[in-house]
Amino acid sequence: MPSPAPLRRIPLALQLWSVMEAVAGDLAAAAARVAALGFAGVELAGYGNLDARGVRAALADAGLRPAGMHINPARLGEINQIIDEALTLGTKHVTCAFWPRSLYVSSAACERIGERLAEFGANLRSAGLRFSFHNHDAELAVLNGRTVLEWMLGAAAPRDLAMEPDVFWLHHAGYDPARFLREQGARCPLIHLRDEAEIGGGPVDYPEVFAAIDAVASAEWLIVEQDRFNHEPFESLRRGMAQLTQWGRA
Repeated sequence: MPSPAPLRRIPLALQLWSVMEAVAGDLAAAAARVAALGFAGVELAGYGNLDARGVRAALADAGLRPAGMHINPARLGEINQIIDEALTLGTKHVTCAFWPRSLYVSSAACERIGERLAEFGANLRSAGLRFSFHNHDAELAVLNGRTVLEWMLGAAAPRDLAMEPDVFWLHHAGYDPARFLREQGARCPLIHLRDEAEIGGGPVDYPEVFAAIDAVASAEWLIVEQDRFNHEPFESLRRGMAQLTQWGRA
């Protein structure tokens, strides 16, 4: 894959779900290994063997910043606790990690989901936080001429519901990630970089993805997430970081 031209520098984080077994055993030790790979920050998906205060200390010790935190949609009723955790961690970004695909039954149902997410996001915004939604492939299914994601986002103001697009899942669903970023990139402060295995080892056209990211120029963090491995997880991440370094992104 050819190297793209040098692009705007955006900090690079790792979604810690990528190394969830290491995190479950000792988050602080896992964070130190992530920092050694060259990441500037991490996105949380649970706190492993610590609480939010302990995570903040562990990240500070490792020299990492908290890029954001993922929450399960079952936690939407825990607004005050979510706000407290985000403020304790020192991040402004909270992201709904998924939505049950079995609930995408109609365009009206998808609009109601978008309204529910926007209501939660408005409450977070009042606390100085920003709420995003992370897609998988199910959100690109078409209902009544529009994708599930279009129905959801169309029912919500961008200030109340941002996007954390996952470029691999967009590609996997048959939607060009670069096209999506040019269409919705102003709504995307966080972008997930993923491929079939390590970054650059799959079908995603990353030079085009980076060109779109740079053209829109609104991304605050690029976040690597990997859940399929050709090697031991940290070795796969090292290889992915080597490719990102070659592209001038790390």
